[in-house]
Amino acid sequence: MAIQGDGMRRLTRCVRYLVPGALVMCAMSFSAPCAAQDVDPPTPPGADSGRGGLVAPSAWFVATVPVQERIAVKAYGFYIGELKTPVAQIDVPIKTTRFLTITPSYMYYSVPPSGLEEITPQPGRYRDSYDEHQFRIDGTVNFTVRKFDLSARSMYVRRFRPVPLDDINRYRGRISISHPVPVYGRTWRPFASYEAFNERTGGWNRDRIWSGVTVPVTKHVALQPSYMWESSTGNRNVHYLLFGLIANAK
Repeated sequence: MAIQGDGMRRLTRCVRYLVPGALVMCAMSFSAPCAAQDVDPPTPPGADSGRGGLVAPSAWFVATVPVQERIAVKAYGFYIGELKTPVAQIDVPIKTTRFLTITPSYMYYSVPPSGLEEITPQPGRYRDSYDEHQFRIDGTVNFTVRKFDLSARSMYVRRFRPVPLDDINRYRGRISISHPVPVYGRTWRPFASYEAFNERTGGWNRDRIWSGVTVPVTKHVALQPSYMWESSTGNRNVHYLLFGLIANAK
């Protein structure tokens, strides 16, 4: 956590300008997939920023079950402890070519009033929970350069929000990198990613920097401790301390 507030924001502004070009370059490249997993902590609405950052220890689980050779189902469950927020997510990754995966998905989360007061800068204003449904579809291109696994993902999200808020569209662009590291006969995969969010009314209003390592335990089970820094317009900055359990039935 050496990068602090202003420095982190300057870094994300710089990277944000590079994301569209990087996505195009990745789309023109070819090779093997990146191994970093995808976790999507909730993003409830807030007001103008006033309080400092929030530390949110969180746990998540994902089980992957193959349906056909090129189609699988991923079921996620995760819990944001500091916000008391459960999240459920279903992905259906479809490997259309060796290098391109299309993934339709659905996510639901519910943030209680206590969680809203934690994440927004002005507490004491919430009596009801915030529930949101999201339908998403994304395209991810993966390739390898000198054992570095790279990926670029473009995602469209339709956010179904509670009344009186309007339903809105969101775009998410993410670039990721990982590298296999042999450790006592197993292959660990440290990874890092940057993601930017855009909405029609809010513009580029959210940034995420995520870093961690995937550690295999058995042939079908892995652990993934990681750290995610999130900055969003209208909410407190959040430092997610994530611990994931990954199960793969393939």
